[in-house]
Amino acid sequence: MKSDDKSYHTRTPGWKHAFGKKLENILGKGGVVSAGDELIAYDADALTGTRIIPMFVVLPESAAQVSAVLGLCYEEEVPFVPRGAGTGLSGGALPTEEGVVISLSRMNRILEVDIANERVVVEPGVVNINVTKAVSPYGYYYAPDPSSQVVCTIGGNVAENSGGVHCLKYGVTTNHVLGLEVVLPGGEIIETGGKTLDRPGYDLTGLVVGSEGLLGIVTKVVLRIVRKPETVKTFLAAFGRIEDAGAAVSGITARGVIPAGLEIMDNLCIRSVEEAVHAGYPVDAGSILLVELDGPAAGVEAEMPIVEDVLRENNATLIKMARDAKERDLFWKGRKNAFPAMGRVSSHYYVQDGVIPRSRLAEVLGKVEELSREYGLRVANVFHAGDGNLHPLVLYSAANEGEPERAHELAGKILRACVDAGGSITGEHGVGNDKKVYMGEMFAESDLDAMNVVRCSFDPKGLSNPGKVFPTPRTCVEQGAKPYTEHPLQKAGMGEMF
Repeated sequence: MKSDDKSYHTRTPGWKHAFGKKLENILGKGGVVSAGDELIAYDADALTGTRIIPMFVVLPESAAQVSAVLGLCYEEEVPFVPRGAGTGLSGGALPTEEGVVISLSRMNRILEVDIANERVVVEPGVVNINVTKAVSPYGYYYAPDPSSQVVCTIGGNVAENSGGVHCLKYGVTTNHVLGLEVVLPGGEIIETGGKTLDRPGYDLTGLVVGSEGLLGIVTKVVLRIVRKPETVKTFLAAFGRIEDAGAAVSGITARGVIPAGLEIMDNLCIRSVEEAVHAGYPVDAGSILLVELDGPAAGVEAEMPIVEDVLRENNATLIKMARDAKERDLFWKGRKNAFPAMGRVSSHYYVQDGVIPRSRLAEVLGKVEELSREYGLRVANVFHAGDGNLHPLVLYSAANEGEPERAHELAGKILRACVDAGGSITGEHGVGNDKKVYMGEMFAESDLDAMNVVRCSFDPKGLSNPGKVFPTPRTCVEQGAKPYTEHPLQKAGMGEMF
């Protein structure tokens, strides 16, 4: 990370103090965290296996402040890591020792609620569920609903292209983001997209969504909201074997029914969740399947008997429909608390996130069970069955020598099984620091080089969330990156175009 003859490693002894003062000049003393005991709170995201204390944490309150901080970092060649609520599960917000964490928690305003055009404009620190709360009185809601939606923020959702239990029918974050304000690594502020559809030019909004903080920092988001459905019906079905639950998923979609949600949990998850939440799950079931239908009343009524027939055809031992909204919420509360509930049965667990075609569910679940026996570690399965997004939780104890390493190795083999089945190493948690080593399982070196060319056009110095996504170090100098003032985005005057 050099510029001419200067690098971070040759800073003068008083440089860090002077740099901190410059940050305070931009943000005020209350906007800069530098005390060691306070920095510990930012040393990892929700994947806590790796922890790094950053040099500083800053708390900007506006895009202008973010721009000033990035401009300073660019000038001083200091890496920076954007951070939302810290609920990510791939190490995407893992700091660098020599860098700055830019926490967007204070940028938490809902800027505009435009019901007439079905749009909401928010800052990145707005909690996901608060968008729905803001528009619910008008009969609308925000569809992407990660399990952490009561704490995760829109900025983090944008970075990871988060999904949720209703993504089968309504899509993931990218399907609901129409425009962005982005601060580029040199400090320039650009706008991409907007309230209208099909803007001319390259789809930079789609490029930034899911880019995991490597292209800059999002400071404003234009969201699409949808009207609440007329009718919602939620089924809980129990099965003796998880393979039967998987077959029921394929059977439902094969009959032309696209539920709002299709979620599977195995017995280990069922028991831990029921102990924690008391959701009404049958603890003796091998697995359960949650099926939610929504839409016009006539359409839902027509789909219900089809779903029930498929569940019976696949050996469901119990079919229960939620009696009211309260019971429906309880069913989903159980599913959304599956991860934290596992703490009741294991001192440690490692969450993975892979995707497979629905038709390969039974095969891959069988492979997961085989790997579990081979490694002598329990694996709990909970997943978005409708789009084949698996979330195996590998249980282990850090107190047992070698178990953490075996857990990581087992999780890696599960990801390889997903890729071998025609799937992906991530569905919604992102690549981050955790899964970059597996990128080579899906992409050739030329593919990764092409991705890096895009990254370098935004960030030729490689300061924005460095060390993430790419499996091996790829510098922009190797790919002929120009100095920032000469690169195409600046020359095009994009801030004036959008």
